[in-house]
Amino acid sequence: MLYVILAVAAIIAGLVGAFILFHFFGIWIQAWASGAHTSLVTLVCMSLRKIPPALIIRAYIQLRKAGLEGIGTNELESHYMAGGDVLKVINALIAADKAGIKLDFKRAAAIDLAGRDVFGAVCTSVNPRVIDCPDNSKGSRASVDAVAKDGIQVKARARVTVRTNLDRLVGGATEETIIARVGEGIVSTIGSSESYTTVLENPEQISQRVLEKGLDSGTAFEILSIDIADVDIGDNVGARLQAEQAEADTRVAQARAEVRRAAAVALEQEMRAKVQEMQANVVAAQAEVPLALAVALREGKLGVLDYYKLENIKADTEMRQSISENPDESQIK
Repeated sequence: MLYVILAVAAIIAGLVGAFILFHFFGIWIQAWASGAHTSLVTLVCMSLRKIPPALIIRAYIQLRKAGLEGIGTNELESHYMAGGDVLKVINALIAADKAGIKLDFKRAAAIDLAGRDVFGAVCTSVNPRVIDCPDNSKGSRASVDAVAKDGIQVKARARVTVRTNLDRLVGGATEETIIARVGEGIVSTIGSSESYTTVLENPEQISQRVLEKGLDSGTAFEILSIDIADVDIGDNVGARLQAEQAEADTRVAQARAEVRRAAAVALEQEMRAKVQEMQANVVAAQAEVPLALAVALREGKLGVLDYYKLENIKADTEMRQSISENPDESQIK
């Protein structure tokens, strides 16, 4: 029975060994031939932790061939398990070492885990990148528009040459911030110019003033230069605004005049009403005259002859008034 158990154990051990050799011998011999010595046990443990041994060994071989020391398979496994791109980090480290840029594994891994392209950042540090301001590829305006003090609109486009600052890549602002700050600087510079001709004569003053403001502070980039690619003249904004203001003032004046006219019409109607009221009072007073005369005749205070004289005077007065209102040439003669 003991022989049987030993035979079964030997068969199982042989099968396991054959399985290990079948799956990991090629990777192990590749690492051994490349000078990146790794035991079969380490490869088996990687597989048990669901880490692709071929990926880790490939990255480890690249490190050894590039002459980078101090980075082992444990660091590579930890970065893979954290969700990072191992090969991209290794390529970034090798590129930085060849370019003489100081970059360690921890910083490169942190940049990669932060969602930034660490290899692209190293490449940009070596080969500076040019950013258009404004960036037409993102659907923004074709130019940065500003108005000089004389009211003329100036349209400008700039090209910003930047280099990635690896020390500020984690937590630093992106290129959108660079574009926004450069655009703000262009608007400020043009707006402080006395005339649009000053901007056309010296477009380099825009880039000089913008560079003096230190726009790359707090960003993941270092601005190397700002070049004005194009300067053009737009509308006469000052004249248009003055015309619109004059039109608005005219409308306000018309509205005020209409208010005064309405007040005058209301006053006229009020005065007419007062005249009608006074005329009514006159008619009422005239209506009391015959009654007063009748009372005077009845009481003997007024004689009949006096009444006839009064009527004659009244008739004479009415005739004179009629002649004065409708004069006739025969009567005048």
